[in-house]
Amino acid sequence: MSPRLDTVNANASTALLTDRYELTMLQATLRDGTAHRRSVFELFARRLPQGRRYGVVAGIGRLLDALEDFRFAQAELDWLREADVVDADTIQWLADYRFTGTLWGYPDGELYFPQSPVLVVEGTFAECVILETVFLSILNHDSAIASAAARMISAAGDRPCIEMGSRRTHEASAVAAARAAYIAGFAATSNLEAGRTYGIPTTGTSAHSFTLLHDTEREAFEAQVRALGPGTTLLVDTYDIPEAIRTAVDVAGAELGGVRLDSGDLVALAREVRAQLDGLGATSTRITVTSDLDEYAIAALAAAPVDGYGVGTALVTGSGAPTSGFVYKLVSRAGEDGTMVPVAKKSTDKISVGGRKSALRRRSADGTAQAEVIGIDLAPVDDGDDRALLVELVRHGVRVHHETLDAARVRLRSSLAELPVTAMQLMRGEPAIETVYEKEKA
Repeated sequence: MSPRLDTVNANASTALLTDRYELTMLQATLRDGTAHRRSVFELFARRLPQGRRYGVVAGIGRLLDALEDFRFAQAELDWLREADVVDADTIQWLADYRFTGTLWGYPDGELYFPQSPVLVVEGTFAECVILETVFLSILNHDSAIASAAARMISAAGDRPCIEMGSRRTHEASAVAAARAAYIAGFAATSNLEAGRTYGIPTTGTSAHSFTLLHDTEREAFEAQVRALGPGTTLLVDTYDIPEAIRTAVDVAGAELGGVRLDSGDLVALAREVRAQLDGLGATSTRITVTSDLDEYAIAALAAAPVDGYGVGTALVTGSGAPTSGFVYKLVSRAGEDGTMVPVAKKSTDKISVGGRKSALRRRSADGTAQAEVIGIDLAPVDDGDDRALLVELVRHGVRVHHETLDAARVRLRSSLAELPVTAMQLMRGEPAIETVYEKEKA
């Protein structure tokens, strides 16, 4: 079983991370007898955030953890009863709740496009419908972070990025964001809980308060080097940067590990700092820049002598797209005779496509992605160069998908390498590949 972060309290159930209308629908269907109809729900995005060319799936591992903890224990049942949310018969049904269905999905690190069936949930209507909110909240958040992070990694090239956005978001979201960023290729996080829970490398040294605590900047640097060794990274923009660089090299010697810049014109400062460090003999000292970076700022620093980036606010808020826009819709259900019937919403601007989906990525002979091909109630035809996208996650209520974050990182690198080169451009554009449907001929 993979490590997890309990969402609210230690050993907490995830069952009340649920919108009330899911349980009121449950009550109504238990009364009219439709609760046990076989059903297929799908989670997908109708469109990508404006201007984005691809999305990155993240959160599948967390979703499976949450499903294992989706139990209505006595505390949850008592609260539902006291708050008069549902009737006694529904509470009794919830007391015995266990998901017995099947989940298929795009694994962590896979790319998605408009209408991609990122998650396919099969079971009874009752057991599937009450999972809507927890599934959406996890995948909408984590995939938004991973999608932004992947763009930052692309802009950074071979320079490492560090996730350091914990103070800019909810404390539990911070840990989930670190996981998503790591899947996307970030090298490390500042968040210790993410390190403990998911095994992500952690990093960090000091803030401006540490320098300000001491009577002089030299005393601060001396204290840090004594404690952490000359390979540490010193923050050099509290007062005067050129003076701080001279002091840093004087204190730590030419083996000073790194300096961090957190303000000002970072391109110009990086060039000046690099020249000064080299002049002082500290040619191997690395320069890390922070200060409200996003993918565009990182791209602008490409020509500067920077060795790494620390990214916070823009990352944990999805860099302008804080949600992935995923929805969770019923696409097929059993009729009175048990035959599965496609169903779909037809509302203006919110149209969905009925029928259970499967998907593959159509690729050319040289391995370049050409289209997201979605089969409706049948598997799309693989012409020999294509790649199936859905993997089995849960079989008859039992989790069968266990994967490391390193495997997800490898998958994303491979999936991005399949895309046309124009997909890596940061300028606004249409999705990198089109979405096409295949269905049984009449």
